[in-house]
Amino acid sequence: MQRLSKMTLPTEPVGSVPRSPELQSVIQQFAAGQIGQQQMDKAFDDAVEDTIFRFEETGSPIVSDGEQVKSSFATYLMDGLDNLAPDGVVIPFSDGHTRQLPRLVSGPFKYGLYAGSYLERARRFASKPLKQAVISASALSLLYPQDAIPGYSQAQFIDDLVAEAVADIRSCLDNGAEVVQVDFTEGRLAVKLDPSKGLLKQFIDLNNRVFAAFSHEERQRIGVHTCPGGDHNSTHSADVDYRELIPMLMDLNVGNFYMQMASEKTPDDALSVIASNLKSNQRIFIGVIDVNDNTVETDETVKARIMTAARHIPANQLGTTDDCGFSPFGDDVVTARDTAFAKIAARVEGTRLASQALGIQGDGFSGES
Repeated sequence: MQRLSKMTLPTEPVGSVPRSPELQSVIQQFAAGQIGQQQMDKAFDDAVEDTIFRFEETGSPIVSDGEQVKSSFATYLMDGLDNLAPDGVVIPFSDGHTRQLPRLVSGPFKYGLYAGSYLERARRFASKPLKQAVISASALSLLYPQDAIPGYSQAQFIDDLVAEAVADIRSCLDNGAEVVQVDFTEGRLAVKLDPSKGLLKQFIDLNNRVFAAFSHEERQRIGVHTCPGGDHNSTHSADVDYRELIPMLMDLNVGNFYMQMASEKTPDDALSVIASNLKSNQRIFIGVIDVNDNTVETDETVKARIMTAARHIPANQLGTTDDCGFSPFGDDVVTARDTAFAKIAARVEGTRLASQALGIQGDGFSGES
C-alpha cells in the first residue's frame, strides 16, 4: 500500500467507523450477561486491531480506534455513573428519530472515565500517530436540568464540568494522542434552538474556559469538529444556514477546525465566510466525504472538493477530513464497514491528488508497504 507523504495536505478522520456485526453481537451478549468481561475485552481488542490495520492500509497519516469501544461519542464518560436519570434533553433528527441525553440528578459531576484511557489499547496496534476524540463541555452542559438540583447549583456544576473537560483532554495528550478533537456538533443546533445566538455564545464561552487551561502549543494540537449531526444517515440541524454559525465558531481558541462541507448545499458560501474569519494560527480541515450518503466518492470527486476549498483557504491552512463520524452512536449500522473504509481511502488518495495539483507535494509518497 502506498502512503501519503508528509508534503501533502494533512488529512484526518473525524472519529467513529461502523462496528462489525460480530462486535455488535458480542456487545449485546455482554449486556445480557451471557458472556464475561474477558470475552468482551478480547472482542474489543480484535475490533480495535482490525480498525487500525484498515486505517493504516488506506495510507492515512493519522489513525484512530474508530470509537469501537465507546457506547457513543457523547456518553462514553457516563459509564459507571449512578447520578444520572434517562429522561434528559431530546434531540430530534430530520427523519423523525430522536436521541435522548441523560439528566443529572445530583452532584458533584464527575466523569466515569476519561477518553485518554482508550489510547492504551490503541497504542498496542498502531504504527501511525493516534487521534482521540472527546465530547465538548457545551454538550455536557445540557445534562443539568432546567429545575435546579437542590444543594448543587448550576454554577458549581459548570465549574466541575470545566475541570472534568480539561482533565479529559489532558488525559488524551498525556497518553500519547498526537491530536485531540472536541466534538461540537451541537453548535449548529444551538442556532436552531436560539436564533438570537445567545445559546451559541454561551457554548463558545464555556468551551473557551476549557481551552484556556492549555498552552498555545497544546491548543495547536486541539481541534473542534462541527457538523449538523449525523445519525442513521440523518441530521438534526442541516436546515440552519452554516453562515450563521461560522463566525462565532471560529472564536474558539484552538488551532484546528474539522468542518462538514461535502454535504453542504452551497459550500462556496460557507467557505467564503470561513475565509473572512480565518485567523493566522488556524487550520481548516474541510469535510470531503459525505458520511450520510453510502455512495463511495471517487478520488477525483474528493480532489474537486479540495480545489473548491483552496479557492478560499490558503493551502498552508487547509486540510481534509470526513463530514462526521460514520457511526457516532454504537447502534448505528446504516453504513457498512467496508463502505466507510472505501470512503476513507478515497479521501486519502483525493487529498494526494489535490496536493499535487496545488504544487505542495514532491513525489507524493513515503514508500510502499
